[in-house]
Amino acid sequence: MPVFVYKAADQRGQTIDGVMEAPDARSVVERLQRDAYFPIQVTPQQERSGLAGLRLTGSVRQRVPGRDLVAFTQQLATLIEAGLPLDRALGIQEGLAPNARLRVITGDVLRSVRGGTSLGEALAKHHPRPFSRLYINMVRAGERGGVLEHTLRRLAEFLEEAQEFRDTLVSALIYPTLLATVGGAAVVFLMTFVIPRFADIFRDLGSTIPLPTLILLSVSGWLRSFWWVLAAGGLGGALALRTWLATVAGRLQADQILLRLPVLGPVILQTEVARFARITGTLLKSGVPMLAALGVVKEMMGNQVIANAVESLGDGVRRGAGLSKPMEDLGIFPALATHMVRVGEETGRLEEMLLKVGATFETDTRKNVKRLIALVEPGIILVMGLVVGFIVVAMLMAIVSITDIPI
Repeated sequence: MPVFVYKAADQRGQTIDGVMEAPDARSVVERLQRDAYFPIQVTPQQERSGLAGLRLTGSVRQRVPGRDLVAFTQQLATLIEAGLPLDRALGIQEGLAPNARLRVITGDVLRSVRGGTSLGEALAKHHPRPFSRLYINMVRAGERGGVLEHTLRRLAEFLEEAQEFRDTLVSALIYPTLLATVGGAAVVFLMTFVIPRFADIFRDLGSTIPLPTLILLSVSGWLRSFWWVLAAGGLGGALALRTWLATVAGRLQADQILLRLPVLGPVILQTEVARFARITGTLLKSGVPMLAALGVVKEMMGNQVIANAVESLGDGVRRGAGLSKPMEDLGIFPALATHMVRVGEETGRLEEMLLKVGATFETDTRKNVKRLIALVEPGIILVMGLVVGFIVVAMLMAIVSITDIPI
C-alpha cells in the first residue's frame, strides 16, 4: 500500500508531520478529518526531496530499540494508572518518545484511538513490526478485562527482564568475539604482508629453507594469489546456507543439529524453554486463554524443533490432557520444567509456576553461558598461540639457516 507524508493542524492550530499508509491521498485526508485534524499537505513519500525528505524517510525506517520500547510501555502504564485518558496518555508519549520512528508510530496510533479504534487493534493494524504478537495480545486481554494499566505494567516488566537477559548474553559474547577477530586479523596480516618480505630475502640468499618455513611460505603465497577463492567460497557457502535455512525442512534440520551439539545444544534448549515458560506464564496471567497463548508462543520460538513441540502441546490441550502430560510425552522439555508445570496445574497456580520455570532456566542459561565462554576463551588463545608460535618458529629456523650459507 502506498505511503503518504502529510502535514496537518489540530484544533488549537498546532501543526504536526507524519506518515500514513492509504490507497490514495483522498483517504489520508478523510482519515485526518475524522481524527479532527485539518490537512495542509499530503504527498506520496517518494516524491519528497531534499534533506528533510531524507531525514523523514530515515526516521520511518529506523528500528525501535528494545530499551525505548520498554520505556514507552512503562511510561504509558504510569500515565494510565494516574487516571489519564488513553488518548491524552498517548499524546504525552508522542512528545516524550526518544526514537523518531516510535514518535511517528505513537502519533499514528493516537489518531486511530481517537477515531474509535481500541489500542490493541491500533497496534496490530498500523504497526505490527515494533509490537510483537505477545505485546498486542496482552494489550487486547487487558482492554477486555478492564485492567489495561496492570497489563501494561506486567508487559513492561516482562520486556525489561527479556532485554536484560539478551544484554547479559551479548555482553558475555563480546570478549571472545573480539579476541577471535583481532587474533584472526593479526594472522592474516602476518601471512599476507610480513611473511612475503622474508620470502624475497630467503630467495635472494639462496639458502636451504627448512620444511616448516617452506610450508609457511607456501601457505602465504597461496593466500596472496588465491585469496579470491576463499572469498568466493565463503560467500557461496553463506548464500547456500541462507538458501537452505530459508526452507522449512532446512531450518528444521539445522535446529535439530544445534540441539544435538554437545555443549551448545543444552544452552540453546534452556534458552528456548525459558522463553516458552516466561511468555506463556505472562500471557496466562494477563488473561489470555491457553490455546491463544500457545499460538503466540509458537511464533516467538527461535528454534523450529521447540516451535513444533509447542504446537503439539496445543493439540494436547485441545484433547483435555493439560500441559504437563504432553510436555512429558514429547520428551524434549527438561524433566524439571515438566515437574514444575505439573505442580502448577495441581495447585491451580500454573501461570506463576511457568514464570518460575522461566526465571530458573534463565539463571541456568547465564551460568552455562559463563562456563561455555570460560572454555572458549582459553581455546581461542591456545589456537592463536599455536598459529603465531608456528609462524615465529618457522621464521627463526629460516633465519638460523642463513648462517649455513657458504662464504
